[in-house]
Order: sequence, then C-alpha cells, then structure tokens
Amino acid sequence: MKKTLPYLLLFILAILIFNGLFGHADMHFVMDDGDFDGPFGTLFGTVLAGGGIVIGALVMIFVAVLLAVLFAGMTVVGIAAIVLAALVAIIAISPLLLPILIPCLIVWFVARRKSAPSAPVTQADLKHNAV
Repeated sequence: MKKTLPYLLLFILAILIFNGLFGHADMHFVMDDGDFDGPFGTLFGTVLAGGGIVIGALVMIFVAVLLAVLFAGMTVVGIAAIVLAALVAIIAISPLLLPILIPCLIVWFVARRKSAPSAPVTQADLKHNAV
C-alpha cells in the first residue's frame, strides 16, 4: 500500500483538477458504441490514456536500444574500415618511404645506445662548487 498510495493520490488529484476545469457534466468517454460519462468515464479515460502513454514510452525505449545497438555496430564497422584503409595506404606508399625510413632508423639507433655512467658526486665536489 505504501508504494501505490502516492500514485493513487496523484490520480485522485488529476481527477479533481480535471473536474475543476471542465465540470462534472461535460466529461464523457466514447468507446465503440458505449458512451461513458461521469466519474466512471473520467476513470476509464484516464486509465486508457495512461496505458497509451506507457505503450508509447515502451516503444521509445525499444527504439532507443535498437538505435544504440545499430550505431555501435556501425561504429565498429567504421573503425575496421578506417584501419583497413590505413593499412592499404601504408602498403601502397611503403616503397616511397624508404629514403625517409633510413635516417629515422639511424637516429633511433644512436638515441638507443646507452652512454657510460657518470662518476658519483663526492663531498669534495660539492664543497668546490658551493663557492
């Protein structure tokens, strides 16, 4: 009862507002051949309208999930296509990159070489430089 009480109060408030705006005699709901008016027509119309809103919300959620899956799949395909195009471009221009690659390899080998470790700093060096 604790969970349904707020919804029940909200529904009663909606009926009161609707009754205050339009008056009790003007409310009627027509379904097929039946004409429902009064409080029952208000109740029936509100329930059916609420059901339509719930169905619309469920359809929107389903479409959102479907579009998210669709766009995620298209993103994976798009990234794969970009990677494939980059590999094809690299393979196509690799013979032209050889003159640039040789100096880059020489610089990489020189930078990779380890230099000899420097001598540790002593107290005499610190006193001499502290002047």
